[in-house]
Amino acid sequence: MSGKVSTWWADRGERRALLRAEAIAAEEHIRQRVATQWADAHPEHHDPEDIGAGPSNFRRARVPYGVDLAAAWSWRFLIIAAALLAILWTLQRFAVVVMPVLIALFISALVLPLVEWLERRGIRRGIASFVTVLLVVGTVALMLTFVGTQVASGISNLSKQIVDGLEEIRNWLRTGPLHASDSQINSLIHNAQGIISKQGNDLAGRVTEVGSAVGHIVAGLFIILFSTYYFLADGARIWSWIVRLFPRAARAKVDGSGRAAYATLVQFVRATVLVAATDAIATMIWAAVLGVPFVSAIGVLVFLGAFVPMIGAFLSGSIAVLVALVAKGPITALLMLAGVVVVQQLEAHVLQPFLMGRFVSIHPLGVIIAIALGVLLAGIPGALIAVPFAASLNAIISYLTAKPPLPAAPEGQPE
Repeated sequence: MSGKVSTWWADRGERRALLRAEAIAAEEHIRQRVATQWADAHPEHHDPEDIGAGPSNFRRARVPYGVDLAAAWSWRFLIIAAALLAILWTLQRFAVVVMPVLIALFISALVLPLVEWLERRGIRRGIASFVTVLLVVGTVALMLTFVGTQVASGISNLSKQIVDGLEEIRNWLRTGPLHASDSQINSLIHNAQGIISKQGNDLAGRVTEVGSAVGHIVAGLFIILFSTYYFLADGARIWSWIVRLFPRAARAKVDGSGRAAYATLVQFVRATVLVAATDAIATMIWAAVLGVPFVSAIGVLVFLGAFVPMIGAFLSGSIAVLVALVAKGPITALLMLAGVVVVQQLEAHVLQPFLMGRFVSIHPLGVIIAIALGVLLAGIPGALIAVPFAASLNAIISYLTAKPPLPAAPEGQPE
């Protein structure tokens, strides 16, 4: 009897639970229908969509390795390029001081053996440096005086040669392959006179600029003299002071790379002097054979022009061709041009490869690019210092990238 009662009670409880669940479901269904109808009647009160709120993801974004590497190289390259442009702009702004100091550095690299020779003879380094600077000044003054004396003594004879040469050029234009008429020749002469007169008027109107340029030249000469003396007398102490500006860990490499660059500069200057002297002597001999006036002046110009590699000696040699054209006529000018070309070929194929290739390891393409960049950045002074700068930079890079020598193996062990 009790079992039937308990069974009935359990069935009754289950029915009541089932009825309660059905009532809750019906109530939830009614609530949802009411909410849906109310939302349809009031669309502005819709529940907002899920916006995915939650904690932010601060992990580093993953990009392809090539993109990451290219970006790293790009911004570093831009910073280095900006720094180089800032340095070049600063140097260009102070070119009146920078160029004389660089020229003094070249001169000191050339005459340093003389100072060391005098010092070995018991002369103090300061006095030896002063004597060397006086010898340099005296040599340059003697050369200019000799050239000026020759020009002054030959100017009277040159005036008559100029008249005869111009008349010969006029006859060659009339009877030569051009067959120019007198009206065409007169028109050409008139145009040339107009250009010269215009240039003269422009030059006369720039007296202030000419005076400023003369002042810069005088100041540059004094800077060259004093800088050359101190480079020769106190060069070691000046370099030590520069090295001490760098961090201690980098001082050894800075000192070694600087000494390697200076050694390369010394070799470059000596090789350039030999090449320039050869060009000048050969051009002077050929000009003397042809009877061209101002042989010494031509030689000095060729010697100075040869310090600008590849193009300097040719441009200065063109002056010799012009003098030959005016003084001796077109035939002599063509022969002078042929001699200048032969000298240039001798320099390019014999002297430059033998001396520059032996002392300064720079490819000819690198020389041409360096000169072009120097001309674009600083004109003729830039062309003058472009090649020694490239040679020094090449020496620094070679020194810094050279592998250190392997340590010697202990005795009794194989190497």
